[in-house]
Amino acid sequence: MNLIRKLASSLRAKLIAMFIILTCIPLITVGLVSYYKSYNTVFANSRSSSLLAAEQLSRNIDNLFDDSSKLLELGNDPNVLHYLFSQADNYSDAKNILETMASYRLTYKYDNVLNITMTNLYGRGISERKGVFQLNGNLMGNPHFAYLVRHPDEILTVPSPGWSAAERLDGFQYQNHNLISVITTVKQRVTHETIGFIIIDMDDALIRSNLNMPIQESGFFYVADESGAPIYTPESTDVSPSKWPQPEQIKAMLSGANRYYIDSSHGKPVFIFAAPFQSTGWSLVGYVPLQEIMEQAHSIRQLIIVAVALSIIFAITLHYFTTNRLTRPIHVLKKHMQLAASGYLEAKVTLRGTDEIADLGNSFNIMLGKIKLLLEQSIREQQEIKKSEFRALQAQINPHFLYNTLDSIMWMAEAGKKEQVIQLVVALSKLFRISLSKGMDFIPIDRELEHLNSYLTIQQIRYRDILEYELHIEDTIKPYSILKMTLQPIVENALYHGLKQKRTKGLIRIRGYADHQAICFEIEDNGIGMPEDRLKQLRHDLTEPHLPQAASSAVSGGFGLHNVYRRIQLYYGQPYGVHIESTEQAGTKVTIRIPQRME
Repeated sequence: MNLIRKLASSLRAKLIAMFIILTCIPLITVGLVSYYKSYNTVFANSRSSSLLAAEQLSRNIDNLFDDSSKLLELGNDPNVLHYLFSQADNYSDAKNILETMASYRLTYKYDNVLNITMTNLYGRGISERKGVFQLNGNLMGNPHFAYLVRHPDEILTVPSPGWSAAERLDGFQYQNHNLISVITTVKQRVTHETIGFIIIDMDDALIRSNLNMPIQESGFFYVADESGAPIYTPESTDVSPSKWPQPEQIKAMLSGANRYYIDSSHGKPVFIFAAPFQSTGWSLVGYVPLQEIMEQAHSIRQLIIVAVALSIIFAITLHYFTTNRLTRPIHVLKKHMQLAASGYLEAKVTLRGTDEIADLGNSFNIMLGKIKLLLEQSIREQQEIKKSEFRALQAQINPHFLYNTLDSIMWMAEAGKKEQVIQLVVALSKLFRISLSKGMDFIPIDRELEHLNSYLTIQQIRYRDILEYELHIEDTIKPYSILKMTLQPIVENALYHGLKQKRTKGLIRIRGYADHQAICFEIEDNGIGMPEDRLKQLRHDLTEPHLPQAASSAVSGGFGLHNVYRRIQLYYGQPYGVHIESTEQAGTKVTIRIPQRME
């Protein structure tokens, strides 16, 4: 709603809204379509590139297996057949077999083949590394040989985790090598009966070296067996194996039309793909974060965003300078009118030109000048009224206090108390010297306290039998200023309308302290107090602008309390003033609250 209201009330906002509709929206639409098309194209190219790399790597490993598997043809050599079928030790056949093995190595350069072993069903065998040997155990106890007896036409590829050193036929121990063993049967030519086995041991470095090929920055390849479980993994990766694809996922991927999928089950999406080995039944699995696959798409997206943003900025800048000359004078005039409406009458506007808007600005300046003159005149009149009222209030207090004090001096003089009269006159002199204060309305609190102390000294001389007083004033508030003769009228009321009516010794306690940003004085007596109805009437009379004479004599506190309240209200305003609490036959407490000010 606020946006609609702003568009309806601002000329520039209307122009900008129209500009956004006609310019920015088409630019953003073109950017989104371009990003969507480029994203799909880059993803298709990256996916194809990753799958092609996996297939190429699997073909390379397949070629290595195919080349090494040519050694299985040794099982068809007549010398091998005769050696495995014969029960007698024929050293000439063994020698010929070893020479044939050496000939194969010399011809085909099998660098990855570590050993070639042949054995018959009875454990009589020959090894390239060890030569002729005889097994002591049952050969069929090995699950690989037992499986091949049942499936004589298959070729098994067994990695080192499934072919431990304890199961080696010839007992030879390889140092610094992990093996991959290719095993198949040797069959009699005529009956095709299994008479033995041929085992080719290869270094698994032919696979591990290919797994070190990186995919992007953090991707990697690993080899899974027929069930999908990993058998050859990279040397180091930051990805926990728990986040790798499960065996059933790999099998489902290889059996489907698409040999890839995107996995988002562990947070950030990952691109997973696979390529099968034709010679072993294993598969090559690739694992790479999708963000790295789509790095080019992200770069294109950033380029599109920057291009669209720059186009919008350029268009908005052009629009700004074009419309500025049209709307700026109106905007300036509106801003100064708002300032004037808030009370700032110095908000005169200066507009160049001689058109209608410039004439409107000149008329606005003339209007502000006249309003300012009228306001200054009204303020001066109000100040004079306040000053006159303050002087009248103070004039009411001074004669009232002087009358009470002179009455005390006269009483003591009649009683012949010369020393007390001298002491009283000295105190009165000091009292009026502070009261005059060179015509100042505000004095420091410590001077006001000195004035109050002089007053209490005078009254204690007169009412020695009924008056005691205590002063508890924090030193931190003494440097602050106060309207002079603020405390004395309240203390005077406590004496005359509280303790004097009690006619027994009473106590007046004056306390001063700081309260946040204010200063509080509490004048408390243990005099006769006042009933609840008289307290309510006094509180009501305090808020009256002028206290009637009848009311001033009818309520406890007199016009001195009313005048103190009015003076505080005139000079300080709310929330400062006087608050009264009283309990009949228990006493009265008057609290004065003024701000912390330095004059």
